[in-house]
Amino acid sequence: MSSNPSAPIQLGIVGVGKIVRDQHLPSIAANSDYSLIATASRNGTVDGVQSFTAIEDMIAAVPDMNAVSLCMPPQYRYEAAYKALSAGKHVFLEKPPGATLSEVHDLEALAKSKGVSLFASWHSRYAPGVEAAKAFLASTKINSMHVIWKEDVRHWHPNQDWIWQAGGLGVFDPGINALSIVTHILPRAIFLTSATLEFPENRDAPIAADLHFKDATDVPVHAELDWRQTGKQSWDIIVETDAGTMRLADGGAKLFVDEELKLAEPEAEYPSLYRRFAEIVKAGTSDVDLAPLRHVADAFMLGKRKFVEAFHD
Repeated sequence: MSSNPSAPIQLGIVGVGKIVRDQHLPSIAANSDYSLIATASRNGTVDGVQSFTAIEDMIAAVPDMNAVSLCMPPQYRYEAAYKALSAGKHVFLEKPPGATLSEVHDLEALAKSKGVSLFASWHSRYAPGVEAAKAFLASTKINSMHVIWKEDVRHWHPNQDWIWQAGGLGVFDPGINALSIVTHILPRAIFLTSATLEFPENRDAPIAADLHFKDATDVPVHAELDWRQTGKQSWDIIVETDAGTMRLADGGAKLFVDEELKLAEPEAEYPSLYRRFAEIVKAGTSDVDLAPLRHVADAFMLGKRKFVEAFHD
């Protein structure tokens, strides 16, 4: 960081694609804690900002840059993060933070050794209803949880081959958003007890997953993840409690109790992420919660594989 703690964070972005244009750029532009000064991407650029095709070229050419946001597919994130951290840059990791747990553990240790911040971002945790849901569940006895996270991969990820490759996570790419909320709002850790993963016969990553968890008190949690949903998309977390049925709907945007709307606010997930990143950079700390990724790893370890018909975009 600059010796002036009030100076904007001089930021570079790696991987200029749809999520960067839709979410990262508007959030950065609206936050006075940042100044976007460089990008590195094989295909995308940002008007008025220095552009490079490789992160090492960006690091070498822009010495004033003190932080980077890494928005490329997870299979390629470790190498870029390692280069940035080794150069003394703070690093923001898009979700999921890496292709493996070991990669992210190594990056966390490297960040600590270099005295810089590492942020494993989970945007769905910053959905409007999540904190209210956490508070509600902390105030009552939880009896069961049902997660329904079903969407149309052809709509959200058209022709994105990386997401079907090993390390791309398949349906867990959106499903990890649900797991990031679940691990945040539940008062106790949960553990996978069984799983069935459906793999298209022509793909290396699953298109659907049926997951069963429990916590130390045997509270059951059932998660249904599917990428074959058409029509209305489903992003719901339903919890049966002694105080009624809580439903966190639309990916966390709305909170209902016994179907009475308790909270509905505009989505501001990425602005919240960038506020959090600025906080940890200024504080000289890191924020690397790997609970959601651990559950995905457990599903691949424990899950039974079921092969289904080939998938074509």
